[in-house]
Amino acid sequence: MGVNLRGIVKAKEITLMDLRGKAISIDAYNALYQFLAIIRQPDGTPLKDSQGRITSHLSGLLYRTVNLVENGIKPVYVFDGKPPELKAMEIERRKAVKEEAVKKYEEALARGDLEAARMYAQATSVLTEDMVNQAKRLLDLMGIPYVQAPSEGEAQAAYMAKKGDVFACGSQDYDSLLFGAPRLVRNISITGRRKLPRKNVYIEVKPELIVLDEILKDLGISREQLIDIAILVGTDYNPEGIKGIGPKKALALIKQYGSLEKALKHIPGASFPVDPMEIKEIFLKPQVTDSYEVKWRQPDIEGVVRFLCGEHDFSESRVRKAVEKLDKAMKETKTRTSLDMWFKK
Repeated sequence: MGVNLRGIVKAKEITLMDLRGKAISIDAYNALYQFLAIIRQPDGTPLKDSQGRITSHLSGLLYRTVNLVENGIKPVYVFDGKPPELKAMEIERRKAVKEEAVKKYEEALARGDLEAARMYAQATSVLTEDMVNQAKRLLDLMGIPYVQAPSEGEAQAAYMAKKGDVFACGSQDYDSLLFGAPRLVRNISITGRRKLPRKNVYIEVKPELIVLDEILKDLGISREQLIDIAILVGTDYNPEGIKGIGPKKALALIKQYGSLEKALKHIPGASFPVDPMEIKEIFLKPQVTDSYEVKWRQPDIEGVVRFLCGEHDFSESRVRKAVEKLDKAMKETKTRTSLDMWFKK
């Protein structure tokens, strides 16, 4: 779910070319779920190989990553580890949402409403351990680095950005800002033309850049106060938030009273299923690791072809063409980096 800060956080529309030469730590689970939701047949069925194994995530990962590298972007995928115990409630909520979506999907199929079926199908996606391992194997064959986080992937991605190992975090959720990411890029995995649900209307989804320091200055608050606002609205650790309080009202309360602790004394009936100070601690002191290496390599073209085409029935001509583009883009990136280093001397 992630926290909803859309009402108060302003984003700057950019293009992929604006990120040329930049390393971006991408929330892998966030991206893979997007691929599973979007890459589907007209009736909502995900792409599958001849053995019935879902391949939508692999298709999205291959072609989207190639597109990013062709635009001069250096992606690093960050995978979730063990979630904090406080996230158990949100995990159960998501499970219930998926179960309800499966029922509605089947009902829509039964009455022949393919538009509704596809819409509900997007909410049924489940990312299994096998899928995650397949994604990691593909990235390794493509020469794209990935990092295994000890806990929340967004926390690890934000840590890498704070250290300067990457330029920004790439995710749809605003949580990266709460974890202290200096920059957040949204829509990096879904840029392009998208159809609005149940409407014959298409929109152009473009990347957005959010700079944490600019947001805090514009709002007149600290990062800790931004976390307070998020807790009032609702996070993955307290999904409901406080009823009737959205981002703008939460901002007003925190600016008026200064902190979550003080604001809660003035909100009638305010209560949390968990200690809000524990939630705050997760964002301020997340579990992260320094045991990672950010290094890009030339892709193993034949290895990718054997994996996707030999094991999962992908079109060899399409896959080979994509990986050859990746190989070329990687070489151009290395040449450009070498020239940049030369002129800096």
